[in-house]
Amino acid sequence: MQPEQSQQWHGTTILSVRKGDSVVVAGDGQVSLGQTVIKSNARKVRRLAHGEVISGFAGATADAFTLFERLEAKLEQHPGNLTRACVELAKDWRTDRFLRRLEAMMAVVDRNVSLVLTGTGDVLEPEDGLIGIGSGGNYALAAARALIDRDDVDAEAIARRAMAVAAEICVYTNDNIILEQLAP
Repeated sequence: MQPEQSQQWHGTTILSVRKGDSVVVAGDGQVSLGQTVIKSNARKVRRLAHGEVISGFAGATADAFTLFERLEAKLEQHPGNLTRACVELAKDWRTDRFLRRLEAMMAVVDRNVSLVLTGTGDVLEPEDGLIGIGSGGNYALAAARALIDRDDVDAEAIARRAMAVAAEICVYTNDNIILEQLAP
């Protein structure tokens, strides 16, 4: 194995929790190169469309910034229609020669819908309002599913606890959590 190939970027946990009238997107801050933590406070969750949309990314940082910019442009073309903007971005992502090389996934939410976007052209809406992507995504998703039916916790509390669980299990996830929320 070539030395360049053995050094892979790892580290992201993005979780979205929709409960009641609230939706939260949380992301950890760790960026790793191989077995080394490069940065512990990366911001992987962003507000778009004048704060009406929240997106989190898993993947290469430069690729994520490109996708944030492209999604912002699609949201300007299709204001108030997140699903249409994401479908248009997914089409470009899959067919554009430059975009096809991007390695990332995105969780994107607004007040009405939660979506996962992939480089293979998928725009997926989970039936339970929960999204987990990245290296610790499945751990956070499982923890959120265990908590979602409890009446004594809201979306933010579920996201914070589930991200803490992921940080305890996944070596590419830390407990420096950035959380953005759309509340009623």
